[in-house]
Amino acid sequence: QVQLVESGGGSVQSGGSLRLSCAVSEYTRSRYCMGWFRQAPGQGREGVAVINMDGTTRYKDSVKGRFTISQDKAKKMVYLNMNNLKPEDTAMYHCAADFRNSGVHFISDWYDYWGQGTQVTVSS
Repeated sequence: QVQLVESGGGSVQSGGSLRLSCAVSEYTRSRYCMGWFRQAPGQGREGVAVINMDGTTRYKDSVKGRFTISQDKAKKMVYLNMNNLKPEDTAMYHCAADFRNSGVHFISDWYDYWGQGTQVTVSS
């Protein structure tokens, strides 16, 4: 059973920065897409940033230029660097892994493994 454990969330003021980390128990699959989704209270889950085994990335339009996703295969980690945070970025952030597809996508139903989440709160 693959386990994903997030860390790094917290409370910051608008314009601040945070770095989220996701520890992945298994990182040896030949193809995958991993990344970050978020869900704000009363809203649906949305894809934020994902990365595949080739390093191809995809971002939600509203975070382009502010967020950067990266991976360290040796350490089995996925990171999300978030700069210039805005109040609308406030949400629970979840790490997710899809080991069946290699394309970078935000189809949440295709992600088989999810972490418990880490809260990000941005105040104005």
